[in-house]
Amino acid sequence: RGGGSRASSLTHATMSQKRAAEAGLPASKGGRVEAEAEPAGSEDRRILAQLCSEQGEKLGGPLDLPHNITPEQLQLLCNKLLSNEDEELPYSFFLNESEITEALSTSVEQQKLSSEEILTIVYQPQAVFRVRPISQCSATIPGHSDNIVDVYFSPNGQRLASGSGDCTVRFWDVHTQTPERTCKGHKNWVQCISWSPDGLLLASGSRDGEVRVWNAETGAEACKPLTGHTQYITWLAWEPLHSSATPQSSRLASASKDGTVRVWDFARVGSRMQFCLSQHTKNITCVKWGGEGLIYTCSQDTTIKVWKAENGALCRTLQGHAHWINSMALNIDHCLRAGPFNEHGEFEGDAREAARTRYQAVMAIAGKERLVTASEDNTMYLWEPAEAKKPVAPRMTGHQRGIMFVAFSPDTRLFASASLDKSVKIWDGRTAKFVGTLRAHVGPVYRVTWSSDSRLLVSGSEDSTIKLWDVKSCSMVMDLPGHSGSVYAVDWAPNGHLLASGGADKTLKLWRH
Repeated sequence: RGGGSRASSLTHATMSQKRAAEAGLPASKGGRVEAEAEPAGSEDRRILAQLCSEQGEKLGGPLDLPHNITPEQLQLLCNKLLSNEDEELPYSFFLNESEITEALSTSVEQQKLSSEEILTIVYQPQAVFRVRPISQCSATIPGHSDNIVDVYFSPNGQRLASGSGDCTVRFWDVHTQTPERTCKGHKNWVQCISWSPDGLLLASGSRDGEVRVWNAETGAEACKPLTGHTQYITWLAWEPLHSSATPQSSRLASASKDGTVRVWDFARVGSRMQFCLSQHTKNITCVKWGGEGLIYTCSQDTTIKVWKAENGALCRTLQGHAHWINSMALNIDHCLRAGPFNEHGEFEGDAREAARTRYQAVMAIAGKERLVTASEDNTMYLWEPAEAKKPVAPRMTGHQRGIMFVAFSPDTRLFASASLDKSVKIWDGRTAKFVGTLRAHVGPVYRVTWSSDSRLLVSGSEDSTIKLWDVKSCSMVMDLPGHSGSVYAVDWAPNGHLLASGGADKTLKLWRH
């Protein structure tokens, strides 16, 4: 038995040597991985490290690494150990939640860690595809006769819709970059729009208290106006496709200033309204439909409520904010929005099954459904609302004025907050720790949107500009002026090809690489 164990160890060491050599890191005796030539007197500085996935699964045994190994060399080694022979994948490496950006020894010294112990290095796969940064305005399209309040691309990125103060919803052709059709029916400002996850329907909510649902292909109304709210509509959320009881999206939640959320079901015969959520005491500012059968609402009454999507039963109330809540975001928002479509705007087979497969893949990375809430009290909280009433971490402070909007990155690891204090801040999506501040705007920031590879961020501001940011370095890549008034809405297509912006100048702008 002992001989077998030694043989196994020798085999493992030989394999480590072989893989390290293939990765361009010559291994010395005993399977030690060598980096570049080291200065005299430092050849004995070695670091024992264990590579682990985000879920805590160990990748092989502990590695005897040179102290000056770089992230690029770690990436080569990680790909070899994972046997990614066909295509090398990009990885980021973290030591105690801090990214390794230089030599490993630099991170060890900064954190004052002992080189006598086995250090745990967590590897995180990055998006294989890269979204090219937008750099120019490819079209300025007039059409609306009042402020553009909301713009959103369809889940596959092939269509674009906008809602405006001129009481209309417009569809735009992203290929010819021209107006496609105008949908009339609302009697007051269109406050919000939302695409169904299968991309077949678009819902719009207005200051007239009505919700209208449009056929994306024809522009005709898919059903009679959904009436019942007594004040204007503030937010719309569709049921995720993977949890839908029908092959197509059929359930929609609408939030209103009247303090209620109504859930509508288009598969019902007779009354479309399934149930009404009515325990908030003030304006409901946002509603989100989670992937695990829960609906989340936040309100100017300073509370967040968690409801069962099945029957509308109240599960719990989350409290902590001292002023009204302006916005909230789920870590899986991008996945639920894209439904069955991949980063190229395509899917194979059944749409519901494709959506379920994508959702499970994202949840394997995210671990849990997390919710961030942003308030007029200048603070935010991160919650795991399906499990607990208490926030994951102490409240996030740093903004000097109210926070208008929050958005999670598509990979679930970070989220961004846009504030009236003219700044955007980046935060860790698991621990709620502060990552960095993006400063360059000279007016309040109203909206942010992420690229689908989570590497870039765009912000829209009252200063009439949109700005492109590199998230890793927290630096501005490009300033994109062009609008002649406040920018209220920005959206990056899920397939990464185009970015749309709209605002007070009544024109829609499309931006591309």
